[in-house]
Amino acid sequence: MIDRLCIIGTGLIGGSLARALRAAGYCREIVGSGRSAQHLQQALQLGVIDRYDTDPAQAVAGADMVLVAVPLGAMEPVFAAIRGHLGTDTVLTDAGSAKASVVAAARTAFGEVPKWFVPGHPIAGTEQSGVGASFADLYRGRCVILTPLPGTDPQASARVRAMWEAAGAQVVEMGVAHHDEVLAATSHLPHILAFTLVESLARLQDKQEIFDYAAGGFRDFTRIASSDPVMWRDICLANADAVQDMIERFVGDLLALDHAVAARDGERLLDIFSRAKAARDAFGDGLQAGESDE
Repeated sequence: MIDRLCIIGTGLIGGSLARALRAAGYCREIVGSGRSAQHLQQALQLGVIDRYDTDPAQAVAGADMVLVAVPLGAMEPVFAAIRGHLGTDTVLTDAGSAKASVVAAARTAFGEVPKWFVPGHPIAGTEQSGVGASFADLYRGRCVILTPLPGTDPQASARVRAMWEAAGAQVVEMGVAHHDEVLAATSHLPHILAFTLVESLARLQDKQEIFDYAAGGFRDFTRIASSDPVMWRDICLANADAVQDMIERFVGDLLALDHAVAARDGERLLDIFSRAKAARDAFGDGLQAGESDE
């Protein structure tokens, strides 16, 4: 069990973990921290946390587990603020969507990547944000990726794994660079496409009519464009190399499709669509529905 868990960033991700661990009886006390006292008061009123402190250095005092669930651009300042205030047995982990940038932030803030820091990423979320959108079953049956480094304490990794498993998640491990490449393809690019499509259509002269008559496919595909713009700006910047590579690959494929349409090449279009359907049908059952990658 966790005696005292400190969650810095008690929004959808942090709040849902708190709810899950509380429901599982896995944590004796949960302390929240963040910049907004109003949001923290809401988390307290909802029973997500037991108490809070807007000063992260004070909030982590006495905690045996600390989760940092803030936007990627805020990771380094948070790490710097809690440096020197963590206990000798405290395990630190995070929920960032791009691991190389988080590891770099930890290295800058602490002077080196601490052996008790276990980078992590829950592959779960919705297009909603804030502690009011959190719920205990968010991680049930979902994947959490841990990316421990060669110097990471195995016991620290085991404690973080046990925490996420108590929340109902399935935990896997992979390298930092591989994680960022995989997520650029499976999460970051789809969100970019959704944002771009909605923004493009919104600039059309008859945009209201387009959105009025949008069918279910449009709503399903663009749902994730309701996600937090600040968070996704930070993700694109933090994982820029891998994201740019995937955008360039997709643009090349989109141009090939454009050429087929321009040439009225029905056979080529059918080939592209058929291969896409076969691929989607082959792995479709393994997709995690409702994921918006916080």
